[in-house]
Amino acid sequence: MASPTLSDAGRVPPATRIALLVALAIAFVLCTTWLDGGADILPATLWRHPDWVAWWSAPLRMLCNAFPGLLLAFALFAWTRRALWSFALAFGVQALIYGANALKVKNLAIPLMPADFRMLGQLNHGGAELLSGYLPHVALLIVALLVAIALLGVWLRIEPPLLARRPRRGRSVASIVLFAALITLIAGVPFWRGVYNPKLLGMQPWSPLATRQHDGLIGSLLLFHLQYGAQHRKANVPAALALMAHYEPEISTQDRAPAGTDAQKPDIVVVLSESFFDPTIMNGYPPGTDLTPNLHRLEQHGTSGWLHVPTFGGGTIRTEFEVLTGLSLRYFPEVQFPYLQIHRKKIPGIVRLLAGDGYTTLAVHGNNPGFWNRTAAFKELGFDKFISIADFPKRDAVDDGKYMSDKSFTDELLRQLPDSGPPRFVLGISIEAHGPYDASSGIDTQVRDAIPVPSGVTDPQAKLELQNYIYHMQHADQQLGRLVDTLAQRKRRTLVLFFGDHLPALVPAYLQAGFRNGQGFLTQTVPYILIDTAHMDHASRQNAAAWELPGILLQQAGIGNDPWFTLTRLVGPQLAALTRAPDAPIAAENPEQKLLDEGMRNIADLRLKDKLYKLWPKAAAMAEKSGAPTAAINAPTHAMR
Repeated sequence: MASPTLSDAGRVPPATRIALLVALAIAFVLCTTWLDGGADILPATLWRHPDWVAWWSAPLRMLCNAFPGLLLAFALFAWTRRALWSFALAFGVQALIYGANALKVKNLAIPLMPADFRMLGQLNHGGAELLSGYLPHVALLIVALLVAIALLGVWLRIEPPLLARRPRRGRSVASIVLFAALITLIAGVPFWRGVYNPKLLGMQPWSPLATRQHDGLIGSLLLFHLQYGAQHRKANVPAALALMAHYEPEISTQDRAPAGTDAQKPDIVVVLSESFFDPTIMNGYPPGTDLTPNLHRLEQHGTSGWLHVPTFGGGTIRTEFEVLTGLSLRYFPEVQFPYLQIHRKKIPGIVRLLAGDGYTTLAVHGNNPGFWNRTAAFKELGFDKFISIADFPKRDAVDDGKYMSDKSFTDELLRQLPDSGPPRFVLGISIEAHGPYDASSGIDTQVRDAIPVPSGVTDPQAKLELQNYIYHMQHADQQLGRLVDTLAQRKRRTLVLFFGDHLPALVPAYLQAGFRNGQGFLTQTVPYILIDTAHMDHASRQNAAAWELPGILLQQAGIGNDPWFTLTRLVGPQLAALTRAPDAPIAAENPEQKLLDEGMRNIADLRLKDKLYKLWPKAAAMAEKSGAPTAAINAPTHAMR
C-alpha cells in the first residue's frame, strides 16, 4: 500500500496537529501512571493530597516518570511523522520494563534497580537460559513479540503522516536532539540531576520500594541512577590510619607462624552452596524437624553459626565476592554486581594471598563460565584455573532438575584434590538448588510430596515451590556429608568451608509462614560450617558475616600474616550483623559501631584500590609512638538465633 502523500499531511490544520500531539502526550502520561500503579502518582493524587504537599508535586512526579517515554515518542514522531505509531511504540518499550519489574517483584519482592540492566550483557553467557526459567510460556511470549513487530511494521505503512515530508532538515534536527537528550538521560549525564533531584521529587535512598511507590518505577530508576550511579568516594586516609593504628597492637600479636612445608599445608575447599538455608527457621515446623541432618551432625565437629549475607533470592556473586576479598559491599553501595562493575587487573583477596603461599588455586562451577562475567573476574582475582560445565567428564555431568546435580559437582571437587603435590585452594559453586522452583522435571514426586512444610503455608503453589526447593537442598546436605566424610579419610589435612549464598526466592511461603525470630525475609541468615579434618574433636559456635569468612579460614589454616584479613576478623563480631540484602531495612548502629564502621569504610576503599599495605608501616609507627595498649576486642559475638 502506498504511503500517504504530502497533500494528505497538508490537509490537517496546524492547530489540530498541535492539539493531537498535546492530547497524545497527556494520554501517554496518564496511561504510564496507570501502568505504574505507584500509590503516590495515581491520578487521584492530583486533587487528593495532604495540605503540606505542593499542588504541583504529584503532576511533576507523574511527568518525570513518563518523561523518557515521551522523549522517545517525540523523537520517533520527528523521524517517522507517524504520531500514533510513535507513541504506541514508546509505550510498548515502557511496558517491557514494567513487565521485567513485575517478574522481579514476583520472585524477589523488590523492584528493578539500575544495576539490573547490566544483566542484558549476560544473556549470551547463560543468562537467557536462566531468565527463561522464570518467564511463563516462553514460546508464546516469543510468538507474541514477533506478531507485535509485524503489526508495528504494517501500522507504520498504513498510518498517514501528520507532518509534511518537507522541510526535512527541521525534523531531522529535532529527531537528533530528542534522541540525544534521551541517550544522555540514560547515560546519567550530570545535567539531568537537576531534574531528577531528591529535593524536588522526594526520595528514600534506603528504600527502593518506597521510592518506587512515590516517584514511579521509571522515576525511581533515574533517581538512583543519577544520584548514586557514579559515586567516586575518596577515602579519608587519616581516619583509616587512626583505626589501623588502634588495632595494630592486636594484629601484631596474632600467630604469624607459617603452616609449614607444602606437604604440611592443608588443602582448603570452599563450597558456596546455591540458596542453602535451614527451612526450620520458618514458623510452623514441629519441634525436632530436621531437614539438614548432615549439617547438624557436622556442627558437632567444627565451627558453625549463622552467616549474614549481602543479598536475597539471587545475586550469588555478592556473597561470593565478599568471601573471596573480605570486602563488605556495604561500603560500596553503588556496586550491585561486583564482577560486572569492578574491573582491575588484580583484585586483592584470599586467592592471590594463597597463591603467593604456594597454593594451586581452582574454581569449580557446573554452569556457563561467562555468566556473571566469572571468566574475566576469576582471572582478576588470581585463580589458576576455572573448571566449568564444559570441563566436566560427560559421563559425570548429570543434571538433577534443571541444573547440574550436587553429586556431579561434588565428584568434580574430589577429583581436584589429589593426595600429593602442592596444596590446593578450591572454590566450588553449586547450582542444583537454583530457582525457579515451580518446575518438577526430574524430581521424584513421591519423595518430594513427603517433604514437610510449615503449617502456615497453605497456598498449593507456595507449598509446591517450597517442597521442590527442599528436595534439591537436601541433596546439597547429603553431598556436604559425603564430601567431609571422604576428605576426613585422607592423610592430607583439609579445611572445608561450606555456606549458603542467600535464601531462595520463596516469597509467598515466607509471607504465609513468617520466621521464628520475627524478622522479615530480607534480614534472615544462612548457615555456615568450617571443618578441619585434623581437628574434628571439638565444636564451637560463632556467627559471622560473609566478608569475615576468609579471615576465619586463614586463622584456622595457620596463615595469619595478612593484616587486612586479621583486621576483618577482629572487627567482625561488632559489625557482622550490619550486613543485609541491599533492600533490607538498615540495621541500627550505636555510636561505637558508627565510628568503627566509618573507619572500616575508608580502609576497605583503600584495600580495593590496592593502596592499603603501604600504609601499614605508618600505622604501626603511629601505634608505637602513642604507646597504645593491645586493642580491647571484647564485644560479644552477635546473638545466636
